[in-house]
Amino acid sequence: MSIEKQEGREKRKKRIRKKITGTTERPRLSVFRSAKHIYAQVIDDSSAKALLCVSTLTKDVKSGIGDAKKTDAAKVVGKALAVACKAKGIDKVVFDRNGFLYHGRIKALADAAREAGLSF
Repeated sequence: MSIEKQEGREKRKKRIRKKITGTTERPRLSVFRSAKHIYAQVIDDSSAKALLCVSTLTKDVKSGIGDAKKTDAAKVVGKALAVACKAKGIDKVVFDRNGFLYHGRIKALADAAREAGLSF
């Protein structure tokens, strides 16, 4: 990623984080996208703790992905995240796209999480 793109993402990230905070009742769902993988974690900002995290490198998700495309892998991660949240008793979250545009893999993960029962 070029320096200009990275600086633009950091600016968007700061602008978003001014408005979004995760609480105990409604934690923050933060998504990070690298060239090969996608990571999602649910964070309670009031206690500064990550409640759970799921990525394409998580064992159960990795076995379910196989040779899938990156967008399909993001859908699997979104579904697994929603299932893990339901198991912990989390129904509502605040979505933090982390400066990435709401498009492609980020949108696929969010849509899959919504379909699996997570609301944001």
